[in-house]
Amino acid sequence: MKIILLTLFVLFFFFSDTYSQFNQFPNPNKGDLTGGLGMTWIDGQPFYAFRFRPEISFAKVGVGLDLNLEFSSQGKLRKENFNETSDYLSIIRYVRYGMKKDPVYVKLGALDFYTLGHGSIVYQYNNSPSFDTRTIGAVVDLDFNKFGFESIYSNFAQAGVLGMRGYVRPLQYTSAASLPIIGNLEVGATFAGDFNKNSGIIVIVPPPGVKYFVTTKDKGTVKIAGLDLGLPLFNFSMANASLYFDYVKIMNFGSGAASGIILGLNGLGIFNASAKLERRWNNDHYMPAYFSSFYEIERYTDSVSSKATTLEYMNAAENGYYGELGISVLGTFNVIGGLQKLDNHDGGILHLTADVAPSGFSFIARAGYDKIFVDGADVFKLNDRSILFAELGYKPYSFMIVSMVYQWTFTPTRNSNNEITGYKPQKKIEPRISFVYPFNM
Repeated sequence: MKIILLTLFVLFFFFSDTYSQFNQFPNPNKGDLTGGLGMTWIDGQPFYAFRFRPEISFAKVGVGLDLNLEFSSQGKLRKENFNETSDYLSIIRYVRYGMKKDPVYVKLGALDFYTLGHGSIVYQYNNSPSFDTRTIGAVVDLDFNKFGFESIYSNFAQAGVLGMRGYVRPLQYTSAASLPIIGNLEVGATFAGDFNKNSGIIVIVPPPGVKYFVTTKDKGTVKIAGLDLGLPLFNFSMANASLYFDYVKIMNFGSGAASGIILGLNGLGIFNASAKLERRWNNDHYMPAYFSSFYEIERYTDSVSSKATTLEYMNAAENGYYGELGISVLGTFNVIGGLQKLDNHDGGILHLTADVAPSGFSFIARAGYDKIFVDGADVFKLNDRSILFAELGYKPYSFMIVSMVYQWTFTPTRNSNNEITGYKPQKKIEPRISFVYPFNM
């Protein structure tokens, strides 16, 4: 077995699978041929890991493959790699045409950090939070200038999250179309729902002093509707800005609203930046960005907790702010950070990604970190509300990276029928040698 693994190491290369979930800086007309062999410790257990992960971007078209095999010291394939039919299909990680905000954007496969509209309902949603349960979904966004729509479906293997937003620029149909600012006023309407059978299950919490018991009720499919207005202030080649207002109602629960500004700066590839600042008004039984990067993990955990339960018991609603900043310098220093902060207490949402690989230098640093229900004391404490990827590496040659990788992710728990009943944290530690062959199209 060891001889076979050593032979494969010579033939192939090795690179990260999880980092692609955090990589939000794709390069057009470029590709990477990566793959290989290494060791990984999953919750303290060693596995031989083999991966092949080419990624190609040519003009508007992008394709990514992802073959992941992990063998125990006895030579047995780790079963979570291929536990469902979708695991075999998801070797094709994604196929896409265009990018978000292009007139035509279509993507099939893993959906990483997808946002619908201004993000008050679906924001940075991830349909595959665990590599052990890779999911195939689709997004289709079309902009016909005067009108358009955005759409997402999370999982073709079973019922899941469906979201659609249609919008129109009404003044484009009138003589006011050429007016600055007001001529591009945008009016939108959104519907999103989770049609998974567990989406509306409420775990009953006993009152204080009452002996603990387990019982649930089902409020059915969680459905959310929203209306929004968007007003571009200016849109130049080097800078753009827009104002927006969203109103959202979660059926059978509560409602809320948000207003904010989005800014963009394009420094001709030298320095790019984006920023978002939003004020949120939250009523009882309401939370903004309900379908978020953690939603697939939060949805339901075997009569213990669920996202709908959190919504049901949110009686002390509180307003807050959300801010986000993204910076890219020369395409080699890329950072994105976002934080929600409520007015009078903790309980925020944190999102961070960073990719530092300066040309001509022999080191790289990459990280991605998401956390929900943040309080000041545990902001960087890893638990069941955290996802982390971190890699620090050295490049002895232009095509080789020697690095240490740490991952805090999730793996599914299953019942006797092989159905997913929830997720539990999973820790991976990987010393790795990566061979990367970049090429231009």
